[in-house]
Amino acid sequence: MQIALHARKKLTMWCISHYIIEMNKERILQIRITQGEKSGFELAARLSGIPLASWARERLRLACIRDLESAGQKVPFVESIRIGDAQ
Repeated sequence: MQIALHARKKLTMWCISHYIIEMNKERILQIRITQGEKSGFELAARLSGIPLASWARERLRLACIRDLESAGQKVPFVESIRIGDAQ
C-alpha cells in the first residue's frame, strides 16, 4: 500500500511539473482573501509540494471545468478530443 501511495505521489508531481512547464501564462488574476484563507491555502500548497500560485491555479481550473461541464458549457482552455476515425 505504501509503495502504491508513493508511486501515485511521484506520478502526480510529474504531471504537475509537466503541466506547469508547458503552459504559457500571460495574464494575472488578483483576488482578495482573508489572512486565514491565505494561511490555509499556503499550507495546502506546501502539503502538495507545489508553489501557492500553481496550487491555486490548479484548483481554479478544476472548479471551472466542473462548473462549466455541469452546465453543458464548453471549457475554453480544454481542447476537444476526437474519438474514433472521424476526420
